Amino acid sequence: MTATTALHADQVTTGRRTEFKPIPLSRVVRVELRKMFDTRSGFWLIASIAITGLIATIATVGFAPDKYLTYYNFAKAVGYPITVILPMVALLSITSEWSQRSGLTTFTYVPSRRRVVWAKTLSAVIVAVASMLFAFAVGAVGNVVGSTIAGTPTVWDLSLGHALTIVLGNLISLSIGTMLGMLLRSSAGGLVMYFVLVLLVPNLSGLLATSQDWYKDLQPWVDLPYAQTYLFEGMQTGAQWAHVATTVGLWIVLPGIFGLRRVMRSEVK
Repeated sequence: MTATTALHADQVTTGRRTEFKPIPLSRVVRVELRKMFDTRSGFWLIASIAITGLIATIATVGFAPDKYLTYYNFAKAVGYPITVILPMVALLSITSEWSQRSGLTTFTYVPSRRRVVWAKTLSAVIVAVASMLFAFAVGAVGNVVGSTIAGTPTVWDLSLGHALTIVLGNLISLSIGTMLGMLLRSSAGGLVMYFVLVLLVPNLSGLLATSQDWYKDLQPWVDLPYAQTYLFEGMQTGAQWAHVATTVGLWIVLPGIFGLRRVMRSEVK
């Protein structure tokens, strides 16, 4: 008996066996983007980016001295809450597969866990870039409105290169959430560790730098939040780029590789 083969858009039927084509990565990214907004917590977490951005703009217009009514300060005020929220978005996107027990379904449809993690990362990057464009747009409106109300000249003091380093700084923050999500695979544990890394560790590092001379020169090489400030304030030297690259490798790349191995080998229930 000769087997007949029929080719369709999404499947290939050979004899009695039907083989489906792999789901395209673009479709997986769209699904992961939709999953970010599907739950109440996810929706309000994303919505808080816009809400806090508007509040920061109004507060800057209402309370900042006239000399601080510049485009950079408005973009900085709007972007700060985004820097805090985006890593939580990335973290919860990864850990939801284990915390909400949806991993079995997800990895059944897309058996390659690496593709799932890659799609989650890409969807988080899309949200991050859209959020930063929102911050720059709101900052521009706030700059015009604020200077008009104050009766001062409108100052555009943010160059394209500086804006790109700010975006890079936010993507590094986003990577912290992705790394912690893969490493811990627990929403509660990941959030606690995230706030420890961004709030407690920098303060302890700064205290150590002020009290120990040997650590003062070492701090830019091992303190990620300290090195990130170069990106937000404007890169000036090649040494600053070296500090950023070293701290990213130490705090994000190496733990991220270990976390990805744990994701690939962990049991899904």
